[in-house]
Amino acid sequence: MPVAFAAAAEAVRHAVARPELELAEIAAPSGLAPYAIALAGDVRPQRHGVDSVLGTGRFVLLYDPDEPEAWEGAFRVVCFAQAPLETDIGLDPFIADVSWSWLIDALDQRGAVYHSASGTATKVLSTGFGELSGQSDGAQLEIRASWTPADLDFRNHVGGWADLVCQLAGLPPSADAVSLLRDLRASRD
Repeated sequence: MPVAFAAAAEAVRHAVARPELELAEIAAPSGLAPYAIALAGDVRPQRHGVDSVLGTGRFVLLYDPDEPEAWEGAFRVVCFAQAPLETDIGLDPFIADVSWSWLIDALDQRGAVYHSASGTATKVLSTGFGELSGQSDGAQLEIRASWTPADLDFRNHVGGWADLVCQLAGLPPSADAVSLLRDLRASRD
């Protein structure tokens, strides 16, 4: 295993996410790069006895020492985030644009340095029929993205993705972000 990837994998394993997001290392997809590490993250309710997922995601760090031309570097992040929505929010024509901006903002707020970002934001509206007609209408938002890290602090990239998963799940900003906003406001007075 190359030293550069071993160090990157350790950074990914030690990234810190909000306590509402349960992180676990999972098997990385094969065939995308010679080396890869993957995390799964699930936002779960804090109420005792409830085990439904409010939001979910996957983070994969790929490493190819041959630096594929499309990546413009040796590392590439590929991620996924998904959460159910209120149906009326799913009808908002701008929700896909807004959700993509949440990803960019989360990466920027964590200080992740990157380039060559690409991806999709997809909203799905569903209505049950036949045996499923008793189910209420539903909506879901999904973001699939990739980018090339331009720094070696992979914890910031994991943190940005983790913040996105939490935001899609409807969680308010973390206490750290609120404290930061209070500190900024106090310095202007």
